[in-house]
This record gives sequence, structure tokens and C-alpha cells, in this order.
Amino acid sequence: RPATVTSSKKSASRNPQTPQEILASIWNTYADETPQRSKLLDVFMGFLLVVGGLQFVYCVIAGNYPFNAFLSGFSATVGQFVLTASLRIQTNPANKGDFENISHERAFADFIFGSMILHFFCVNFIN
Repeated sequence: RPATVTSSKKSASRNPQTPQEILASIWNTYADETPQRSKLLDVFMGFLLVVGGLQFVYCVIAGNYPFNAFLSGFSATVGQFVLTASLRIQTNPANKGDFENISHERAFADFIFGSMILHFFCVNFIN
């Protein structure tokens, strides 16, 4: 029984305890194990979140007089975020078994095609 206590103390001492250590551990794991391609998609998704948030804040502060323009721009950022998330899921090496019939090039071509259709409708919705 004492061996169990010491082994649990050892495992507890190896695990991060404070919130800062937990965040540092998550960041280090992400930086070490995430492919560069996925990191690039994550940065783009973060950019889309910021742009969508700024559009929403502007709409709240300044008003939404041309509501279709706001709706079109906000829909474009949300739609592009969803398409990028789909591309990230399809090109993630951890999901290779789920998408064995879809190559990375095919996933990117689908992403480009979907983006073109999305932006075509958004531009036409503005008037």
C-alpha cells in the first residue's frame, strides 16, 4: 500500500498543478505535436473570429442600417470559418482513417470551390 501512495505522489508531481502550468503544458504539446499546416489554418480561423467579432461590435455600436451588408459580411466570416474547420479536420493526420478516400489536394480543392460559392452568394446578397 505505501508503494501506491508514493507512485501516486510521483504521478501527481509530474502533472501540472497550477493554471499557468496547465496552459503552458497545453501550449507546449500543441507547438510540438501539431503540424505546420494545421497551425496555419488555426491562425486563419483565429483571424476570422476577430473579424467576425469586430463586425458584430461595429453593428452594435454604429447600427446596422444596411442590414443586408452586415448580414452578408458576417455570414461570409462564419461560412469561411466553417469551411476552414472542415479543411483542418480533413487534413489532420490524426483523422487519416476517417478520410482515407480523400486526398489533401482534393480537400483543398473542395475548400476553394466552397469558398468561391460562399463569396459569390455573399457579394450578390449585398446588392
